[in-house]
Amino acid sequence: MTFTRVRTTTRVLGALGLTLLLTGLSAPAATAADPAPAPTVEEQRLDGAVPREILRRSGFASSAPELARALDSAHGYAQARRIVQREGSALWRRAVQRAQGHGPTGGDLSRDDDRPLYWARLGMTREVRTWEPSFGLSRERRSALLDVLESTSRGQTDIRYGGKGQRRILLTGFDPFTLDRDIRISNPSGATALALDGTVIETADGPARVETAVFPVRWRDFTAGTVERTLRPYLPRVDLFTTVSQGRVGRFDIERTNGAWRGGFPDNENIGLTETVPVADPGSQPQWTSTTLPYAAIVAADTGRFPVYDNTSVTEIPAGGTEAVVRPDGPTPGSTARAGGGGDYLSNEIAYRATLLRDRLGLREALPGGHVHTPVLQFGAGNTTEVTDEQFVRNRLDIIAQVRSILTVAADRA
Repeated sequence: MTFTRVRTTTRVLGALGLTLLLTGLSAPAATAADPAPAPTVEEQRLDGAVPREILRRSGFASSAPELARALDSAHGYAQARRIVQREGSALWRRAVQRAQGHGPTGGDLSRDDDRPLYWARLGMTREVRTWEPSFGLSRERRSALLDVLESTSRGQTDIRYGGKGQRRILLTGFDPFTLDRDIRISNPSGATALALDGTVIETADGPARVETAVFPVRWRDFTAGTVERTLRPYLPRVDLFTTVSQGRVGRFDIERTNGAWRGGFPDNENIGLTETVPVADPGSQPQWTSTTLPYAAIVAADTGRFPVYDNTSVTEIPAGGTEAVVRPDGPTPGSTARAGGGGDYLSNEIAYRATLLRDRLGLREALPGGHVHTPVLQFGAGNTTEVTDEQFVRNRLDIIAQVRSILTVAADRA
């Protein structure tokens, strides 16, 4: 199903306009305009009953209409950009505040739920994507507005470290994914990012402030460098970083090794890519990168009810070989990556990109960082239709608490 909406401002012709019309001339356009594109695959899912219920039961159903009304008042591109920036930032702050128990609940959906942010953001991007203002909007300017909305509503422009004497931790999460399999899905890594953003944890060396951001499950954004663009300003300034994503059932994994390979699994736009991870300066690109998180200490600690594993397995094509093989103890010299410990999807890729950036910035020996895979967030037994249940909420809260504990252990050893 597709969604189309056109908003224009009707203007009454003045004397000059009437004269031009009568003489066969046309009034000049304010700017060159390109047709508004159709909503994306992700945005089209908004029309389903589950997204509408999640937005209604969280109080986030008003986010997209409010942005639409604000855009209708814009008299030019600069004003539209300010509106998009303001509303995107407000959405992120609202989601964080709700997750951390501040302000009205807005509905009966659990505060720890990450899905209202995801679906509200898509409603807002759909408004921007289909907007046709009277002053005209080029493809490039529309793309720039969407970029502003994506970065602000994901917390990527809201990373703020303050307070003298505080250590600094950076954590990233992901949107929900595999939505065509079950559109009710929540991602505990995104929920963790909302719950921990701006919070302080106590470590052996004093307080540490956690700042977070959320990334899309889309190959094209990673190809465009969203990870490097977001993390580069902060990695030299933090004491610890970890990328987090949803992984395996019933367990946490500290992924020891990350591989330079995309395995083709479809993303949230139903696009699959099978290729070497594209990065800047591919001539110096390694096949593998490694965690510098204190994995032994994390695995040994009592961080929560889910077991935590040091995952050393990878899939490689050995040097001189042609077939992929699984190596339980990590890659062998000269091999070609086919899957890191975290697989060959965007979980592995964000870990690969973040740790490669760490290494290229010369921080490998100084900066602990790597990837944490959380357990799969599961609904209660027999729940195949309801958007939430008690076990679903309890599992998510336990995962969030355990990530916080893992961060504390890592910071104590950093």
